[in-house]
Amino acid sequence: MSENAQKAYESMQSSIGVDPVAGDWFELTQERINDFADTTLDHQFIHIDPERAAQTPFGGTVAHGFLTLSMLVHLSTTIPVDTPRLDGVLMGVNYGLNKVRFINPVPAGSRIRATSQTIDVVLKGNAIDMTRLMTVEIEGKRKTCAYR
Repeated sequence: MSENAQKAYESMQSSIGVDPVAGDWFELTQERINDFADTTLDHQFIHIDPERAAQTPFGGTVAHGFLTLSMLVHLSTTIPVDTPRLDGVLMGVNYGLNKVRFINPVPAGSRIRATSQTIDVVLKGNAIDMTRLMTVEIEGKRKTCAYR
């Protein structure tokens, strides 16, 4: 293992168990929900028809679960980095998801933010596999949308 990889691994290891760090709030507008519906061809009325959606238990339109999930890319960029930038580290990539649950609907117009907590770091050859618990909070709601 290179010296840079060893430093990166040690730094990432030191972030395990550190309290979750929150990013900035972001509004999920009806326009963004409609754009996502058009992109994915998921035009279910609970996402795009405010009048019909008002008659559901949601009381109005809600964001697609996969829209909320896809927003993690942006939301994670607003989280203060809990591990230092490291020389020689070329990139990080999304390797996959261990568990995803859409626990609470996100009403159109809600503000959401992500929190991140490192829960595991494993060396895999020349790569480092970091597992983070990512949680999406809805402003003003006790329940969250959690991803791991």
